[in-house]
Amino acid sequence: MESTRAAESFLLRILPEVRKIVLKYYDTSLEIELKKDLSPVTIADREVENYIRDQIQQTFPDHGMIGEEGGDYLPEAQYKWIIDPIDGTKSFISHAPLFGTLIALCHNEKPVLGCIFLPATNDVLMGNNEQTFLNGKPVQMSQEVELKEALLLTTDYKDFSRYKKRDGFDRLMDQCRISRTWGDCFGYYLVATGKAQIMIDPAMSVWDKMALIPVIRGAGGAISDFYGNPPESGDSIVACVKSLHREVIQILNS
Repeated sequence: MESTRAAESFLLRILPEVRKIVLKYYDTSLEIELKKDLSPVTIADREVENYIRDQIQQTFPDHGMIGEEGGDYLPEAQYKWIIDPIDGTKSFISHAPLFGTLIALCHNEKPVLGCIFLPATNDVLMGNNEQTFLNGKPVQMSQEVELKEALLLTTDYKDFSRYKKRDGFDRLMDQCRISRTWGDCFGYYLVATGKAQIMIDPAMSVWDKMALIPVIRGAGGAISDFYGNPPESGDSIVACVKSLHREVIQILNS
């Protein structure tokens, strides 16, 4: 798709400036504000999103946008960008490098391109549902994994009590080799690049999830909501090795 190829080139052009903005504020003393949902936000979130939105408007003036900080723009547009300027703000303000920028391009509400950008390491993971590339080189998830060998990741263990039933996740943890909270977009980066096998978040907004979908699919993985339904319309995400997906969903909901 010509529009997707143009979008890939566009992202590769703007990401160096995104990194420059992020690193200007990373590992410094920042004023932290709390939004209505009590999640933190900083000047870095707003400055990154403002830059991305400005670049999109200049390059693709007929495209819409949804940003975590800036809201909706041209909501009826056929092509729409979904932006999370700093996914993992809690890590960012804690001076931990497990944060990133998420950008997706959707066509008629379906994500056709996703980018997980890790400014701290300058890694670009980009997928188009059919292929996924890490810094320009293709990546593919291994399928020869049993649950007892799996590394299971989540962002915040407490979220399972807040948003879903925790019992199923506890059972899943007991059956996996290792479980860790290397979460937010960093966890999906680890799954897509074969370093982890399962990543689960029980509550996700549109800007949290849309970029992940083409990346995981392009790397040969399975991605759904908590119940195994299409992730585009769900309120949660389960991303994992394809051969484990049905078993993971069954355990979570048993």
